[in-house]
Amino acid sequence: MTLTPKENYLRMLNREIPEYVPSNYDPYRNMVSEELLTPQSAPEGIYISSFGVEYVGCESMNMGAMPNPNKILCPDITQWDRYIIKPDVSDRDWEGYYKAQEGNWDRENRVLTVGGADYWLTAVSFLGMQNTVLAMYEEPQALKDMLEYVSEFYIEVLKQQIYYTHPDILSMMDDDASYLNPFFSLEMYREFFKPLQQKHIDIAHENGMLVTRHDCGRCEPFVGDWIEMDVRAWGPAQITNDLKGIKAKYGNMIAIDGGWDSQGELGRGDVPIPKLRDALAEYVDTLAPGGGFVFGAHLGGNRKDPAVMERNQIIRDFYEDYVRNYYRDRQEA
Repeated sequence: MTLTPKENYLRMLNREIPEYVPSNYDPYRNMVSEELLTPQSAPEGIYISSFGVEYVGCESMNMGAMPNPNKILCPDITQWDRYIIKPDVSDRDWEGYYKAQEGNWDRENRVLTVGGADYWLTAVSFLGMQNTVLAMYEEPQALKDMLEYVSEFYIEVLKQQIYYTHPDILSMMDDDASYLNPFFSLEMYREFFKPLQQKHIDIAHENGMLVTRHDCGRCEPFVGDWIEMDVRAWGPAQITNDLKGIKAKYGNMIAIDGGWDSQGELGRGDVPIPKLRDALAEYVDTLAPGGGFVFGAHLGGNRKDPAVMERNQIIRDFYEDYVRNYYRDRQEA
């Protein structure tokens, strides 16, 4: 191997055949931490965001941060400006905040990533899900005004991150779909959220960055628009999406980062080992050809369970034996 995990991953994002199939076994990214943006976890059980939203976490959800449904920050979208106040960052030591993180980054071997642009999740955190959906129908202009106001702050944070950290990747995250369907139509995505996310993408492109997207659930109606926006990868790409159809239609235009059935039988410790091996081969042979693929097979649940540990080791061995050199062995490079 001659390419670092960073170089290999960037080659894939540039729609070339990578030297080897990227995976988390060769970590290829570091993330800039930013307390001003939407929290990903609430490790102490409760976390108050910079906008004043109370997030809660619990062990059954691996302490992932979820807005407290019993504490709505903005009860009336028509009066959003009474409740939604941008954080005062006039005295913030931006340079010092990011410099303190530099020891956690491996700039030679891993891409440096910044996040943000989660406008659907932001609205839900302020209003609650039901009120957000109602606002999209009943008070669309008020919702747009609120999101535009928040966007001014999010864009300021992004610009500071770029100035002080010089990241490689903008990784947008907005979980706007359930496991079976999006929470709103493609037309509504284009009306409310896409224009704001496009602002982030434009700034990223102006600074030589590539763009990836995290979106759980069945969000496939939006994939075509993401490609139009030049989003280069999408994860976790859950299997309720038509991944075969997406791969056939778009090839390596948007890399599938994941695409494994981690929530079904294949993600449990009692999956029969022969079935697991067969599924792994089908998974890779479906999504790897032509590039645009990050291997993401794994079992969830209790990682210390002997059955889970055994199967995760089988998955890792399969990656090393069959997947890592997939392109070299098939002379695709």
